Amino acid sequence: MFVTIPRMKFTGLLSRSTPALPGLTGTARVDRRIRDLARRAEPGDIAVIDHVDLDRASADALVRAQVSAVINAAPSISGRYPNLGPEVLLKAGIPLIDHAGGNLLHRVRDGSKVRVHEGSVYVGRSEVAKGIVQTPESVADQIVEARAGMSAQLEAFSANTIEFLQRERSLILDGVGVPDLHVSLADRHVVVVAPGVGHAEDLWALRKYVRNQRPVLIGVDTAADTMNKLGFRPDIVVGDPTGIEEATLKAASEVVVPAQPDGHAPGVERVQDLGIGAVTFPASGNPEDLALLLTDTHDAVLVVTVGFQATLREFLDSGRSGSNPSTFLTRLKLGTKVIDGKAVASLHRNRVSFAVLSLLALAVIAVVVVVLLLSGTTASMYSDEAVRLWHTATDWVAGLFA
Repeated sequence: MFVTIPRMKFTGLLSRSTPALPGLTGTARVDRRIRDLARRAEPGDIAVIDHVDLDRASADALVRAQVSAVINAAPSISGRYPNLGPEVLLKAGIPLIDHAGGNLLHRVRDGSKVRVHEGSVYVGRSEVAKGIVQTPESVADQIVEARAGMSAQLEAFSANTIEFLQRERSLILDGVGVPDLHVSLADRHVVVVAPGVGHAEDLWALRKYVRNQRPVLIGVDTAADTMNKLGFRPDIVVGDPTGIEEATLKAASEVVVPAQPDGHAPGVERVQDLGIGAVTFPASGNPEDLALLLTDTHDAVLVVTVGFQATLREFLDSGRSGSNPSTFLTRLKLGTKVIDGKAVASLHRNRVSFAVLSLLALAVIAVVVVVLLLSGTTASMYSDEAVRLWHTATDWVAGLFA
């Protein structure tokens, strides 16, 4: 005898979903080197870093990568000096979980799903770390306290400068080790663009200067990509080729790859694989300083900088403990050759109002029309003069916009 079992409805059970957990969820990108992390990150990923005193350049890289949150195992503001990175992240709307502990990078694997909520970091349902949620107010308070640490930082900088000068004395003073270039810089203006904050806008403001003076254009690291995209083809690219687009490397006339003092040049294999000629520059300075040393050694008459640190706070916030002495000594060596791009753009800015130019153009047109309306010999007498006057006026107006 068969017993009929009533058909049960499982639709409701099957369609019932697990309630969403609170907080922000994303794919973890884990790396101690923020530049490499930013290169791999996709929009919406969560950056897991270990970076004491988060500097502005690193924060800008994370903002460009469009990460949804940053979890820092270390304190983003240690109090040594008022660094800029945390402010950059918060202004971009990116949450910052700070001081999450030294084991964070071992407990979170790259590519895993993580969730952050009220300072806690979860993998699945397990809490793996807990940090401090930074706010604009908390960052502002820590920055005020960190200003007291600037004197100690400057003392350390002085000691590092002496050490660097002893190590790189022949490079800084005599230019020993600076590579030869195919592009001639002698007695020419040079524009050096570094990937600092606002460098794209500052470069675009120099377009009239570039058009008039036709300087040699040097792009440093990813700033070379910015130049190429804006239509300023870099004559020389200085930097690690692994972080620079292929089109930019091929567009440049010359590529200079910074090398370690022992001669090893990370990334030189990439330009070799692309069939692009490159020279190496062994030195312990950063790429921006190496670019400036190139201009000085090869006798450039004027060097316009774009995207370089401009203030004391930005100078201390370079994020490279050994590079500040290089920057200081390099600027000191170039002296009056160096001028900031903002100043050059200001000097070349057109100050003649459009209304004045319009009235002038209308006046010229009126004069020409009146002359042409004159009859007989009068018209023939003044027609040539009217044409000459017209060309002179239009050439003058065009010169104002050149």
